[in-house]
Amino acid sequence: MRRFAELYDALDSTTSTLAKVAAMVDYFRTAPPADAAWVLYFLTGRRLKRLLPTALLVGWTLEVTGLSEWLFAEAYAVVGDLAETVSLLLDTAGPRAAEERSLATWVEERILPLRNAGPEVQRQAVVGFWSALPRRELYLVNKLITGELRVGVSSTLVVRAVAEVAGLAPATVSHRLMGTWEPTAAAFSALLTPEETRDDVSRPYPFYLASPLESAPPSLGERREWQVEWKWDGIRGQLVFRAGQVFLWSRGEELITERFPEITSAAHRLPPGTVLDGEVLSFSDGRPLPFAQLQRRIGRQKLTAKVLEETPVVFMAYDLLEHGGEDVREHPLFERRARLEAILGPLGAPFHLSEVLADTDWETLARTRESARERNVEGMMVKRLSSPYRAGRRRGDWWKWKIDPFTVDAVMLYAHPGNGKRANLFTDYTFAVWSDGKLVPVAKAYSGLTDEEIARLDVWIRSHTLERFGPVRAVEQAQVFELHFEGIASSPRHKSGVALRFPRIARWREDKPAAEADSLEALRALIAGPGA
Repeated sequence: MRRFAELYDALDSTTSTLAKVAAMVDYFRTAPPADAAWVLYFLTGRRLKRLLPTALLVGWTLEVTGLSEWLFAEAYAVVGDLAETVSLLLDTAGPRAAEERSLATWVEERILPLRNAGPEVQRQAVVGFWSALPRRELYLVNKLITGELRVGVSSTLVVRAVAEVAGLAPATVSHRLMGTWEPTAAAFSALLTPEETRDDVSRPYPFYLASPLESAPPSLGERREWQVEWKWDGIRGQLVFRAGQVFLWSRGEELITERFPEITSAAHRLPPGTVLDGEVLSFSDGRPLPFAQLQRRIGRQKLTAKVLEETPVVFMAYDLLEHGGEDVREHPLFERRARLEAILGPLGAPFHLSEVLADTDWETLARTRESARERNVEGMMVKRLSSPYRAGRRRGDWWKWKIDPFTVDAVMLYAHPGNGKRANLFTDYTFAVWSDGKLVPVAKAYSGLTDEEIARLDVWIRSHTLERFGPVRAVEQAQVFELHFEGIASSPRHKSGVALRFPRIARWREDKPAAEADSLEALRALIAGPGA
């Protein structure tokens, strides 16, 4: 646990990618495989599910420290993070006993068993943990218990570090880390082995991600060197058919096979050893339906015949990653596309081939792109015909030429603390628009402001707080922000009756008074607009 804490501090205290990679390389080269497996599990974004309710942890903290509830609430409001608040308060509760156990022992023998233990056993165990650990390790244990551990490092850097330790290509490590795997010593050792393994028939490939097109398309060169398709607004997925079994993976590495039985059933008609990249779309009468329609189906616990009928889906395929058991990602796109057409041509529904647009010049394509919203698509994808299928976001060969986002000017109502190094700053915000003379919340957003703007806004929030709700502040209704978002739909689950898709902060409108922010009626009008 001590070495994990040291690694966590090293990653959290620098923005240098080289320093982060060096710290991970040093750890993975020397840590026991069982510990390294759990660290890799956490660094790649996986987390334990919450093991104990917040109320129990707060109650035990008050019991150990002798603090009153109001004082704990004040401390929590300032710190903004439960695990850190508890560790800071307990750090003054007395000296710590010396205890050193491996991370694997902590997780497997001490933390995970809490889930099925009785209340008194849980209390004794957790209070015992607190008495045995210094503050940083105590903080990490609390984060693991609450299921909120996040580490400030990207998966790309983690892959680089493991690849350096193993002497393997990053693409190989990235592929081996895809799908489901258990954090065991054997799994970590298998990850480092130089021999190619095909022990998991369900394993997808790392997704290739396009970059936003930042200049006019003619800057890319000759139109004939590029394949242009619509950018579909669905669930990105890989459909895997190996050894007579079907697996459908989302881009978030979630197995969603059972959510789409019509696709799963039809996938048995694919040639053995096939992996397709594409999009799950709600689709009817020859055109995609709004993403909100697909969300209605995703949110259902039980897929009844009525749900399946009301929300039909297709798999819109746009790339071939494996053919006859052969990894074809290094083949050029034009060749992969030809093979894909040969495979899917005879199959029919629910498989669709992503349309390749025939417009012969960039100017005509720009005019065609203007119809994207009417078609319920997000714009266009521009792919170099000679490109291989890479891993991650690699600039140069795949670009997304998206339509302009929707915009709204909204008033900040609430401010929420951030995470990690930003736990002491208010970085997440709730925004509202006007309806019948009142402000109604419509979106939460946290991205888009610079560090300088966040720091300046944090000072304003603290001096203009009206109410506190734990760590959340209700603020004066004075600050206006321009928000961008990709889509809008009616939503009975939201007080406003609307849901914005991918809202983000475009700019701080310090020039605009709150009274001039937009209205709920204006947002609702967008729903009735083309392609909404």
